[in-house]
Amino acid sequence: MLEDLDLHSIADEQARELVRQLLNLLEDVRADLRAAQAENQRLRDEINRLKGEQGMPTIKANTPQLPPKDHSSERERRTPKTWSKGHKTACIAVDREQVVSVDPARLPPDAEFKGYEDVVVQDVVFHTDNVLFHKEKFYSPAQHTTSLASLPQGYSGQFGPGIKSLALDGFQQFFGKPLFFSPLL
Repeated sequence: MLEDLDLHSIADEQARELVRQLLNLLEDVRADLRAAQAENQRLRDEINRLKGEQGMPTIKANTPQLPPKDHSSERERRTPKTWSKGHKTACIAVDREQVVSVDPARLPPDAEFKGYEDVVVQDVVFHTDNVLFHKEKFYSPAQHTTSLASLPQGYSGQFGPGIKSLALDGFQQFFGKPLFFSPLL
């Protein structure tokens, strides 16, 4: 209807200006109406979402995927990196450090202190408890022997008593019977 309207066909200049202003006002009102309708729909969707219902779905335009621009040939392909296993102790966060001493009664009289041998033991006590034990190490030149401090009671290998008992408990929960009755051991 308005597409066919030719303002130059109106002979009266005041009437033409009045029609132009009315059309501009109509365009502004229609723009405000569309904005209010979009806001109302957004608010309805929010109310429905808060009620646990689903709002109007957002449907995206169906645009075709662009073809990949990387047309490589055999000789231009990248060579794969060689894989190497990294040290796992480098990425383990140590929560506390503890010095483990050698019992002086076990040492020969001429034993010399030679530093520490570091061992990271992993354990879980509802929070991580990764301990870096500094085990004392002594060397006896006369006997050509090295004496090394033992880990505290309950610690052996690289996992502490908490994580070991958790694994045993998980096994029992999975199979439904205590581990010591299992024929797998």
